Amino acid sequence: MKILGIDPGIARCGWAIVESQNSKIQVLGYGCIETSPKSLIEERLEQVYLQVSKIIKTYKPGVLSIEELFFSSNAKTAFVVGQARGVVLLAASQNRLKTAIYTPLQVKLAVTGYGRAEKKQVEDMVKILLKLKTAPKLDDTSDALAVAITHAFSQKYEKYTK
Repeated sequence: MKILGIDPGIARCGWAIVESQNSKIQVLGYGCIETSPKSLIEERLEQVYLQVSKIIKTYKPGVLSIEELFFSSNAKTAFVVGQARGVVLLAASQNRLKTAIYTPLQVKLAVTGYGRAEKKQVEDMVKILLKLKTAPKLDDTSDALAVAITHAFSQKYEKYTK
């Protein structure tokens, strides 16, 4: 199964495609959609939407795995990131992708075994689990890989609990 992992954002939206087969997870591609703060919000949202749609058409994943938003202090940032998350969900819906949503706690627990892991620990485990020579340069990309891995692991677990 091909999984599109997304770490939603307006300035940077991390994305990753992994394929999960027979207890193996392989990276097919990853990157970061970056938008200019000088552009209008609607142009930035359109750019995120178009790039995610292009990734879906290129890789043809079967599911979108996306992080639930969690913001404790900056409401303005939460609203803008929520808008970016909305256009990602729209792109998935228009391309008939199933959607799986995971909290940051679930992602950290799945990838590191510890729900309060630091970003660096998640990044290190992503590198190890996917046998990458170097960790991705941006946190957003590591987070997208982590959320895709979370879905791959969740699907394996569901097989054995039914």
